[in-house]
Amino acid sequence: MDWKSRSVKLEAEVLAVLNIVLVEPEIPQNCGNIARTCAATGCRLHLIRPLGFDISEKAVRRAGLDYWNLVEVLDYENLQDFFSKNQVREMWCLSTKAPRCYTEAEFHDGAYLFFGKETKGLPEDFLEEHRESCVRIPMRREARSLNLSNAVAITVYEALRQLSFPNLKDFGKMRESSR
Repeated sequence: MDWKSRSVKLEAEVLAVLNIVLVEPEIPQNCGNIARTCAATGCRLHLIRPLGFDISEKAVRRAGLDYWNLVEVLDYENLQDFFSKNQVREMWCLSTKAPRCYTEAEFHDGAYLFFGKETKGLPEDFLEEHRESCVRIPMRREARSLNLSNAVAITVYEALRQLSFPNLKDFGKMRESSR
């Protein structure tokens, strides 16, 4: 069974509360880190082409991504293809150009979080079209941007915190053994 078949099977087994949308990601290591965050949190991962790397089953296996089967990965030719296949009721566009902080966003079940390519971010016209949905992660003026996988993790965990970490185990072995 290939990874796409396993991902479809996961949809029926796990309720994904958030959708991570990577628009034209370029760096495979970032995508791998983001996939691991999705595996740990139950988020769906949407990849908008062109991609800067190969996501075939052979390439994923060679990269040693042993958690890839825990991620529902959906692949699209472009943003138009994505929007034709998804009913997006709530979206948040992460950008260093955004006017307000990501902590001001109210995240809800099923929200779509959009992140752009590492070198340019989300397209300017896309940001303008969705201006009211644009948020940023605060950082020093001198810093160009955060690493993409770090930005995804920060935003995902803020959204999950607001949703009370649904379907996630919020304690570890030390708590279980102290009872």
